[in-house]
Amino acid sequence: MGKPAILTPDPWLRLQGLTRARVALGRAGVSLPTREVLRFGTAHAQARDAVHQALDVATLQADLADAGFTSLTVHSQAADRGMYLRRPDMGRRLAPGSLALLGEQGRRLWSPHPPLAVVLADGLSSLATARHGLPLLQALLPYFPDLPGLPVIIANQARVALGDEIGHALGAALVVVMIGERPGLSSPDSLGLYLTARPRPGLTDAERNCISNVRPEGLPYADAARKLAFLMAGAHRLGRTGVDLKDDSDAAPALTDSPYPGLASP
Repeated sequence: MGKPAILTPDPWLRLQGLTRARVALGRAGVSLPTREVLRFGTAHAQARDAVHQALDVATLQADLADAGFTSLTVHSQAADRGMYLRRPDMGRRLAPGSLALLGEQGRRLWSPHPPLAVVLADGLSSLATARHGLPLLQALLPYFPDLPGLPVIIANQARVALGDEIGHALGAALVVVMIGERPGLSSPDSLGLYLTARPRPGLTDAERNCISNVRPEGLPYADAARKLAFLMAGAHRLGRTGVDLKDDSDAAPALTDSPYPGLASP
């Protein structure tokens, strides 16, 4: 009889073809195989890098301009990344200079009281915003062709609630915050979408809708855009978001290339 194999494959190995979760890793004796230990270390390092990596604002703004979008850049009250991570409350409020910038240049660039403002926020993964923000905007265009004429705000050191103050400063009926989510060990670049009606400081998460894990390996751009457009239409009808607005988009009829009624710019 031959010697028993040192490496014992997991019989559930086929599950790895269905998910990027850490399943069916196998074992070497009573431990993980060396390759899986190394993969875990790499994934952990990628997650840490995603949290600390600064958003390349200049490149993002240039890419937006090339695609026909006009944008402004603002900053939260968190002066740097360390403060942002230690003081979440400061990431939820605009720096005074940024608030003034929205009031001055916002009125010059865009019509008052836009139906929608979009915030591209670094959040806890600037990598997600840099990779997926513009492709998602482009996926939304079939439902909302006037989007390039509406406010797009790039937000540094931003938490979700920063969008409330931005939307309020612009007088927007709706604000959608596209923000880098907390990285996981298999998803350092996951983008979250938060839609809020009648944005203003002081709102809670119960008053907004969330679409999570937007990325090619998670929720694809086309599906995320469809869900967001569905929720935007519902928010327009109800004048509310959050617990009062349900995402029934999977049961809704197939969408056409026409925008939802009432969402076009005035």
